[in-house]
Amino acid sequence: MFKRIKNRFLRYTLIFFYFIIIFFCAIELNFLWLFGYSPDMRDIKSPSMSLSSEVYSADGKLLGKYFKENRSPVEFKQISPNLINALIATEDARFYQHGGVDFFSFFSSIRSTAKGERRGGSTITQQLAKNLFETRKKQSQGLIKHIPVLRTIIFKCKEWITAYKIEHVYSKQEILTLYLNTVPFGNNSFGIKTATKKYFNKNPDAVNTDEAAMLIGMLKATSTYNPIRNPEKALERRNTVLKQMAKYNYITQAALNADVEAPLNLDLSYVEDDSQGDSYIRRAVEKWLAPWCKENDVDLYEDGLKIYTTIDSRLQQYAEEAVAEKMKMLQKRFDNIWGKKNPWIDPDGNEIKDYAMKMAQKLPIYKLVDKKYVGNIDSIRKFFSRPKRMTVFSWKGEHDTTFTTLDSISYYARLLNTGMMTIEPTSGKIKVWVGGIDHKYFNYDHVKQSKRQAGSTFKPFAYLTALDNGYTPCDKFTDKPVSVKFMDKGKEEVWEPKNANWVFSYQEMSLRWAMGKSVNSITAQLTEKVGWDKVVQYAHKCGIESHLESVPSVSLGTNDVSVYEMVRAYSTFLNRGNKIDPLLVTKITDQEGNVLKEFTLKTERVLSEEIAWLMLYMFRGGMEEPGGTSQALWEYNGLWKKNSNQIGGKTGTSSGFVDGWYMGITKDLVTGVWVGADDRSIHFTTSESGEGSHTALPIFGRFMEKVYADPQSGYQPGPFPKPWSKITKQYDCPSPHIRSDTTATDSLSGDSTLMTVPQPVEENKEKEIQQ
Repeated sequence: MFKRIKNRFLRYTLIFFYFIIIFFCAIELNFLWLFGYSPDMRDIKSPSMSLSSEVYSADGKLLGKYFKENRSPVEFKQISPNLINALIATEDARFYQHGGVDFFSFFSSIRSTAKGERRGGSTITQQLAKNLFETRKKQSQGLIKHIPVLRTIIFKCKEWITAYKIEHVYSKQEILTLYLNTVPFGNNSFGIKTATKKYFNKNPDAVNTDEAAMLIGMLKATSTYNPIRNPEKALERRNTVLKQMAKYNYITQAALNADVEAPLNLDLSYVEDDSQGDSYIRRAVEKWLAPWCKENDVDLYEDGLKIYTTIDSRLQQYAEEAVAEKMKMLQKRFDNIWGKKNPWIDPDGNEIKDYAMKMAQKLPIYKLVDKKYVGNIDSIRKFFSRPKRMTVFSWKGEHDTTFTTLDSISYYARLLNTGMMTIEPTSGKIKVWVGGIDHKYFNYDHVKQSKRQAGSTFKPFAYLTALDNGYTPCDKFTDKPVSVKFMDKGKEEVWEPKNANWVFSYQEMSLRWAMGKSVNSITAQLTEKVGWDKVVQYAHKCGIESHLESVPSVSLGTNDVSVYEMVRAYSTFLNRGNKIDPLLVTKITDQEGNVLKEFTLKTERVLSEEIAWLMLYMFRGGMEEPGGTSQALWEYNGLWKKNSNQIGGKTGTSSGFVDGWYMGITKDLVTGVWVGADDRSIHFTTSESGEGSHTALPIFGRFMEKVYADPQSGYQPGPFPKPWSKITKQYDCPSPHIRSDTTATDSLSGDSTLMTVPQPVEENKEKEIQQ
């Protein structure tokens, strides 16, 4: 074909261009898989940009983000002209004259490189092709990737092809916007908005000339010209950009002289805190949404969603403040009790020897260390005994110290932790989620992930079973020794529970009084009457999903459950007998506000309205009955400014004061609080220091004081709801009022509460019998 052309120069020129066309077609078609994938027009028109998803509280406060690249896109009109001018002057002065590839600049860069002056020749559009469509990533490489020089040529050709496609689809303004929304600026900041917020606490449209120059200057090498780590180099690079802007008449010489003398003037006050990063709520939302994300092929870390939760930012703040205030006091109490002694003890009260090393064996790294030293315990111990600098949590603030791994294990083992959750039962919305004392140092979530013995907070399920099977709150049992025979794995066993104070009063008590005072012997008798299998059944009906061993002691809280489950189950009573599936998220939208999914409350009736109301009446017994274990709440004056306020609840403490619980109920909310150490061998030593009424209850009391003190919280004191339906069971049976009671207890082994402030039971019980 080419032989017909007599002019040799013309013939070879045509052959050259012919093969160039074939070469580019081969690249575009990925001929024989040699060149790798190239973005097609569909990709160009719908670019996939990794966007952070944002989590909001119910009242619109940003709670956190999910991101692989922390990015918040903006439109062209939201970008300062200073940024556009600085970018064009520095990266692509002929941006408005070329169609995607600037061959004049390309050959100039080759000439400069040959002279030893390394200079890039890529246009802004080519850089966008490389950044947005990842033309040099592994999935875009073919078999030729193994040939170094040819590989580079293929990369450059792909960028040219992609750049021409981009220019065909987008306007110059759109290309500049896409570019500034995709480029990295260091410190995990992607896109111009994230960068201007990070370094100057400004939106992109408010950036002045020298600020724009610094940001654009960083694009050459974000680490080298990072203004936080290398301010001198960042300043030098900024001034280079300013000179380029003056060279191309974007700023005057006078402005240049003034700007190069200005300092960097960083404003790092917007540096994202923990609430914008990882947190207990953020992790809880991620797990809550996991099924929906899987079903809809959604990636929270890339798809730029807006997630609206049920969390109330005011209540969340008050809960976190109450936790910090009370846990700091509890930790001080714990440290004072143990002093310099080690608090890790076995069930017999003896110190666990070599505790830290035993705990080290549970670390993920231990298997690798064990393999490295072939099981030599001395070498392994030496490895874990190497001192190193670290920052540790303390209630006085973060503390820099030198610890070995074993020191660190011992230090953190002594720290008490907590889990707290609040639900509004009528709506099913979770208002508060506090998974621990500090997510940065304690990732383990103590609301839903952790499960601990519930202690006496589980007793209400025995009383619920009784009320729903013929008993009334006024039915009476005697506080006396109990012996329960049962079969365990084919063998007859005898269970003889003791009261927490090891004393039996032989007093006859109504069921309401017995539950309010948390009497183990009566709870055990009741459990035997109704059957422990039925108690387990009712607990599951109300929302407990954990496996429960069906044994006589089940009503005393010997099974492990989560705070989440307990709050959900207790919510059934305030929600008229309807079990709820708690809501943590109400709505998900895309970046444009289009609703992708709305979540609504799902309920199931599991109790009659009468039984649900009677259980609320029973819970009030903790405050109103003689020796009620919730009566420490009288010390919180902010709860009782309105005499009509009513609060119900249940304290609980597991054996050995390992776990302290309080379940609090107001007319609107149900709150659960757990307090303890992560390792069950570490705990308080006496009922006065470690029972639920002295550990978990104070957190609830302080939290509700803060809620009631805020008229904008939406929750104020008041009486419990009146019966939702006719009450057929007898319930008005005043108990003898005892002036002084030092035996009020509520635990498997001890949970004593002094009734120091005798209070009237209720208005219709003013004529109580005095003993």
